Amino acid sequence: MQRVIVGFVVSLAVALGLPAAALGASEAGSPGLSRIVKSGVLRVGMSGGQPPLNVRNKQGQIIGLEPDLAQILAATMGVEASLVAKPFSQLLPALEAGEVDLVMSGLTITPERNLHFAFVGPYFVSGKAILTNSKALAKADEASDIDDPAIKLAALEGSTSQDFVQVFVPKAELVTTKDYDAAVELVIQDKVDALVADYPICVLSVFRHPGKGLATLVSPLNVEPIGVALPPDDPLLVNLIQNYFNLLEGTGTLDGLKEKWFSDGSWLSQLP
Repeated sequence: MQRVIVGFVVSLAVALGLPAAALGASEAGSPGLSRIVKSGVLRVGMSGGQPPLNVRNKQGQIIGLEPDLAQILAATMGVEASLVAKPFSQLLPALEAGEVDLVMSGLTITPERNLHFAFVGPYFVSGKAILTNSKALAKADEASDIDDPAIKLAALEGSTSQDFVQVFVPKAELVTTKDYDAAVELVIQDKVDALVADYPICVLSVFRHPGKGLATLVSPLNVEPIGVALPPDDPLLVNLIQNYFNLLEGTGTLDGLKEKWFSDGSWLSQLP
């Protein structure tokens, strides 16, 4: 099915006359796109630990909505996709240093980030929620319900979840972790009262750990747009990626991928 989707999108891109990456990216006008064309590789940064957006399977391969999007984008551009896994907090610095061409890793589009990076999207809309084994906390419907100095919260280092806690839940004690698996384990072991994370992360953590008494909110505490981060000095690359995302949305390909990763659930059997 994945090959069929990729083939369809590539064929449609050609038919519609969308610019292929190989057609004239000048060194000065588009350094990133020029590098991609010359190397034949699209380097996509992601953490590898944010299911269902990206996560490692039993074989250590990164699977999820974003790896699928990366493969489709690369195929449409006529190049190979290389998934570069780094801790979440190191992804944007890697983009700034030119170690990756773009970042797709559950990145919320914020004004602060947009001051330093260009964004395409959103390709998904999320929101903050909490993962907890406390029935009382699971009933929270606004940030003030968990803003208590007696409450200890975990959040992914360098994420908007960390920012959310620091801004909207300043009284609570904050513990940051390098990845979500470590944070979920803190909740399971009662070392923190709750994990603050994107709503899909919380929901899937409940399914992944049956019998652990985990629970999450009925609905997220806020709304956050998730997009692709790109270099700010490469408007031609940004334009190309935006064109391809418009194509993915217009053909229903993006909706199909969301159905696969957010509604099906069969992929959970691939996880360790």
